[in-house]
Amino acid sequence: AAGLWQFIPGTARRYGLKQNWYYDGRRDVVAATTAALDYLEFLSKEFDGDWLLAVAAYNTGEANVAKAIARNRAAGKPTDFFSLKLPRETRAYVPKLLAMRRIVADPTSHGLAFAPIPNQSYFAKIDVGGQIDLQVAAEMAGMAKEEMLALNPAFNHWVTDPDGPHELLVPVDRHARFVEAILADFDADHRR
Repeated sequence: AAGLWQFIPGTARRYGLKQNWYYDGRRDVVAATTAALDYLEFLSKEFDGDWLLAVAAYNTGEANVAKAIARNRAAGKPTDFFSLKLPRETRAYVPKLLAMRRIVADPTSHGLAFAPIPNQSYFAKIDVGGQIDLQVAAEMAGMAKEEMLALNPAFNHWVTDPDGPHELLVPVDRHARFVEAILADFDADHRR
């Protein structure tokens, strides 16, 4: 499993996440988030809107949850999440998410205070039009190469995939500078 949403290769391919020498879509923040939401929506439908079963299936695989449901059904037992015999990791995973939901919904009752997060984008997605070295892209955007890599962890070798995607994430405050530099570079290439 890799990336923010911990996709295994097969599930990643099933949800359109490209993986090759240059690029691993499982680590692409935007593409993997879209795929994870699509997968969770599928799982919710697969388990008749039961989000606990959907989340359990996200963790251990839908086949494992379906088998556990079938075993319980055959034994005349309940088929809700808490009645199923699932791997230990999954039995802990769902309650941890439920606990996190409660904490985030009401942090003060748990003795916590979260700093407010402004409801605005941190990054912008920019199509650079072709393959680009991430060090060059960082220089064009006026940012540290480490920050460029942190925002674009799907690229495996400091360069975008020649076959795409050719989109990079940059901080919103670097967007205009980066676009201007790309356009200037494009114009320079076409004057040669």
